[in-house]
This record gives sequence, structure tokens and C-alpha cells, in this order.
Amino acid sequence: MVTKETLEALIQPIAGAMGLELWGVEFIVHRKSSVLRIYIDRENGVGLEDCEQLSRQLSAVLDVEDPIPGEYTLEVSSPGLDRPLYSLSQYRRFIGETIDVKLRFPYEARRKYKGTLKAIESDDVILMVDDHEYLFPFEGIEKARLVPRF
Repeated sequence: MVTKETLEALIQPIAGAMGLELWGVEFIVHRKSSVLRIYIDRENGVGLEDCEQLSRQLSAVLDVEDPIPGEYTLEVSSPGLDRPLYSLSQYRRFIGETIDVKLRFPYEARRKYKGTLKAIESDDVILMVDDHEYLFPFEGIEKARLVPRF
């Protein structure tokens, strides 16, 4: 099975050369098909043309390098308003914002929390939920998403 790190190492230089930030990589295996989902961003946002250009470039490289056995669908998109958060540096960018967090294991009998991202200390994420401060180790977070403000 291909690792996320292997895919990021292939994708990052191509995205960087195009002036894009590799926001995140997801490889999802389903019974009958698989999806390689790549999120890109840049300071002024990305458009459809950016996604198309990177998709074409990546298709050529992935066909040659062939890191993923079998067939899969390649998806390239912006992370969107409800963007997933993959790294501590991404969490730092959104201190003060509301996020949804899903933990790998239950804490106080629950795995899902929604609150204000207060701080990042070392490798810990501090979340304020209903006037209660929670400290979650980054490695204990399965998924996190920004909650858009409307």
C-alpha cells in the first residue's frame, strides 16, 4: 500500500513549481474503486484552471512513477470553506476559528468535538468547547475541519 508521505513527495514539487501549496492528500480505497484526492491552495485562492493544470501534470507523473497499484480516480480541488486540517501549521493559521474535531479514541465518552481553536502548544491542539478548554494531542486527532462562517 502506498503511503501518504510517498504521494506527498511526488506531488509537492509539481504543485510548488506551479506556485501552489499542497494542502493535503487523501487516498481512499473502496471495494470497487479508489480515489486519490489532492487539495491545493494559494494565498489568493485557486480556480478550476489551477486544478486542471495540476491534474494534467500529476497524471503524467503518476503514470510514469506508478506508485498506486490498480485503477483509481484522481481528484484535484481547493480545500473549500470547510477545509480539512492536516498539519499543525494549518491549525496555527486558523487559531480563533471554529473547527470540528474527530478523535481517534473517545475522550470523556465522545469522539466528536466542535469549538474554537484557542492555541497550539507543542504537539497539542487546545479547543474551547462551551467554556471548557480541552487539550488534544495532535496524533490523537483523526480528522479536523474548519467550520465556515456565514
